[in-house]
Amino acid sequence: MLSYKRALPLFSAILMACAVSAAEIPRPEFPEPQFERAEWMSLNGQWTFTFDDRDAGLQQSWQLGQHAFSRHITVPYCFESKLSGIADTSFHPVFWYERAIQIPANWKNRHVLLHFGAVDYRAWVWLNGQFLGRHEGGGIPFSFDITRQLRGSNNRLVLRVEDPPTDLSIPRGKQYWKPKSASIFYTRTSGIWQPVWLEATGPHHLDYVHVQAGQDGVAEFHGAIDSIPEQPLTVSIDLLDGTAVVGHTEAHTTEDRVDAKISVANPKLWSPDDPHLYTVRYKLANGAQTLDQVESYIGFRTIGFTDDRATINGKPYYLKFLLDQGYWPDSILTPPSDAAINKDIDYILKMGFNGVRKHQKIADPRFLYWADKRGLLVSGEIADAQEFNEDIVRRFTSEWVGEVKRDFNHPSIVIWNAINESWGVPNVDLDRQQQAYLKELYWLTHTLDRTRFTIDNEGWQHTNDTDLFAIHDYEKSGEKLYEKYKDVTPESTTVPKNGREALIAGYKYNGSPLYLSEFGGIAYIPPGTEVPAESWGYSGVEKTQQDAMARLTQLYQGIAKLHNFAGICYTQLTDVEQEVNGLLTYHRQPKYDVEKIKELNDMLH
Repeated sequence: MLSYKRALPLFSAILMACAVSAAEIPRPEFPEPQFERAEWMSLNGQWTFTFDDRDAGLQQSWQLGQHAFSRHITVPYCFESKLSGIADTSFHPVFWYERAIQIPANWKNRHVLLHFGAVDYRAWVWLNGQFLGRHEGGGIPFSFDITRQLRGSNNRLVLRVEDPPTDLSIPRGKQYWKPKSASIFYTRTSGIWQPVWLEATGPHHLDYVHVQAGQDGVAEFHGAIDSIPEQPLTVSIDLLDGTAVVGHTEAHTTEDRVDAKISVANPKLWSPDDPHLYTVRYKLANGAQTLDQVESYIGFRTIGFTDDRATINGKPYYLKFLLDQGYWPDSILTPPSDAAINKDIDYILKMGFNGVRKHQKIADPRFLYWADKRGLLVSGEIADAQEFNEDIVRRFTSEWVGEVKRDFNHPSIVIWNAINESWGVPNVDLDRQQQAYLKELYWLTHTLDRTRFTIDNEGWQHTNDTDLFAIHDYEKSGEKLYEKYKDVTPESTTVPKNGREALIAGYKYNGSPLYLSEFGGIAYIPPGTEVPAESWGYSGVEKTQQDAMARLTQLYQGIAKLHNFAGICYTQLTDVEQEVNGLLTYHRQPKYDVEKIKELNDMLH
């Protein structure tokens, strides 16, 4: 057996062997552009790795160096993916990671933070044999201050992960609980699937800062410090337009809270037409000593409704959204690069859509960064569970709160929807407890964030608490869609059923704007495209591009006559494994003339 002390020289050697330049590390971009520190180091790249199918690691003290990890994995890609270097899609509920880390010499007197972007689903973390903590929740970040656990230049980081593939009480979204993908469910994502990195700070640091910035030019800052300081601290905030400082304030605190405000005269507003962003620079100081510096950005914008249309800064926008599963062939849920993200956004915008519904996953922070930069609207979602019980309520609510906290400042996000098609509340039509939970999530979301629309239940079985009345309807005929919904007005008490009832029994339509948040699902496989034999589509597979385009056209023609619709969301951006409803193939090749898709979207206003 390999003891911890005997392992240190070995890990020093591993460190030197695994050292790579920044250009060689996969995904070298800063992982969280909304909260960026200048002193940081990526831990992406090659780690050692092992499966623990007998779950023997804890009993045998693997965290203390009592086991040689037999494989290598490229982080931040899950072991099921090709880019991880493993590409094993079989069931492995327990597995371990390790790597040596070396702290830069100029961080000697700094506090060091260890960040994980996301680890699916439960993680235990040790540094140099000392337990740092445990985290549960597959889509949200977590971090540790590792200053006291560091031991010079030889440091061993170990991670144990549990992701039980068949546990339906885990919020798993589209990750299938059976060995092989089928229907609307795809390959699982287990373990680390977003970046890992280190940051240097002082003895106190900013935990987060939420900003509410409306079209009136007032930016309200509400944040937190990691702990209550021993003496008063100062938080200074600079707001920049380009290189010019246009606002400054200072807040003094003896608590672990920060509250401040900056007003900008005649602000340049953020919108899809002109996604203007302001840089924000935060500095936390103890007298003349700088403890922490963070760079962020904000967009001034206000959303609302008028005449059954969503408005941004008072201007009406027809929501032209596209369902985005956010899967890639070689990396599954992890975007392989910024270039890959921008390629998707290029197609989305060129096809005339102005937004995406990130479906059954928490969006990658760098996707949201580029949505902010390029003016792409986003409907924020989360991986839902398949059952309902007390564990699910606790797990799901905690993760949902974590997502809203992480993504609060992105101006591109205009909609929150926690529950999709009653997933996680399967008996909501009859179970008053599940109905109460659905309503609770709606009001919890508004309590956390009053600046965005919130949907109670995406697709059907609504309560009377929803800001958008989201409908999923895969009707093949545009004319039938028109006939079904043309007479719905804000004064109506009900909405036609679409496979399931649009409203839970006993609830009345609240007059909120209709939003066709899933439709189409037209399947077409271009000649020469390799797809699984069991490929399918929501409404059948069209044999020719001409037939598929004809059906899509008549759907848009019917929708264009429905002036009571605030927007649509077409299913979907790309094919995913066996599901071939995409406007693009899984490898991001367009199936149709991009300009013709744009012409269809131009019909909607």
